[in-house]
Amino acid sequence: MKKLFLYYSLTGNGDLVADHLLIHGYEIRKVIEKHKMPKSFFWRVLTGGFRAGVNAKAKLIGYNPDVSEYDEIVIGSPVWNSKFPPTLNSVLAETDFTGKKLTFLFYSGSGDSPKAAIKAKKLYPDAEIILLKEPKTHDEEFEKIKEL
Repeated sequence: MKKLFLYYSLTGNGDLVADHLLIHGYEIRKVIEKHKMPKSFFWRVLTGGFRAGVNAKAKLIGYNPDVSEYDEIVIGSPVWNSKFPPTLNSVLAETDFTGKKLTFLFYSGSGDSPKAAIKAKKLYPDAEIILLKEPKTHDEEFEKIKEL
C-alpha cells in the first residue's frame, strides 16, 4: 500500500510532520505557493486570514495533481482564519481523490479548528480528521499521528 503525505507548510509545522511521516513509510510531496507571504507576522496574518476568509485559491509552483499511484493520502495544512488557506483550496480543486483513503491533518496555534474540520468532512465525508496544536512547540502532538 503506497502512502503519500501531501502538505503545505508556512512556518515549519508541516515540515516537522513530514519528517515524522517519512520515517513511517510515507512519500512526501510539499506544495509551494507562487505568492510569497509577507515576512511580518502582522501582515502575514492579515493577508493570509483575508485570503482564506474569501476562499481564495493560490497559484502553485510545479504542483503535480496526479495521486493515482497512492492508496492512502494524508493532506497536511495550517488553518487560517478558521478556514483552509488558499494553497489547500487549490490542491483540493486540482486533485482527484476518488477512491483514496484520506486523512486531513490540520495544524494550528490553538489545535482547535472545528470550521476547517467541518468543511473537510462536508467535502470528503469518509475522511479522517486530525487536529494538531503547532507541532514545532508541542512535541506531544505527534502522539495523535502515531497510528498513521
